[in-house]
This record gives sequence, C-alpha cells and structure tokens, in this order.
Amino acid sequence: MSMPCAFMIGPAGEFGIDGDRWVPLHASIEGWIESVALAHHASRWAPQISTIRGDAIDELPLSTFEPVIEIRGLADTWWRGPDSLIAIHT
Repeated sequence: MSMPCAFMIGPAGEFGIDGDRWVPLHASIEGWIESVALAHHASRWAPQISTIRGDAIDELPLSTFEPVIEIRGLADTWWRGPDSLIAIHT
C-alpha cells in the first residue's frame, strides 16, 4: 500500500512531509541532512543498535549525554555521549 505524500520545505524553511496534512520534521533542511548522516554513521559503525519504546525511554540517562543541536529536530532528537549515540523519534 502506498501513501500519497511528498517531502516539502515549509514557509519558515522547515523540512517535512506533506500528505493529508503537513508534518514538519526538522526546523531546517540542514537538520534533516545531519539526522540522515548520523543514522547512516550509527548503522555502519555501531557494534550494537537497540530499539526501546514506551516508558523505557524515560529511563534513558540523558543527563550524561549532550544534545546534538545541529539536528534541529521537531520530530526527533539526538544525544551523544563518549561512546554512544541516542536518537529519540516522536
């Protein structure tokens, strides 16, 4: 099943998906590119990739990580630590 949608640039330069409704994903095109680059880097070099959902997300020790501000994510945030990278998608 395919869904009619398109990647679009919003009026303030945000990057998102337009289908039945407009959903901005990143505050800039550059943020989207940075997010894709981090995802590629993680998938290529990470010795382990884990997916968690629900309440377990609240237990992540994000205070020991720094946010990756370059992402400027509206639907995802990225955090980096000394040997870890965390992506949270909402």
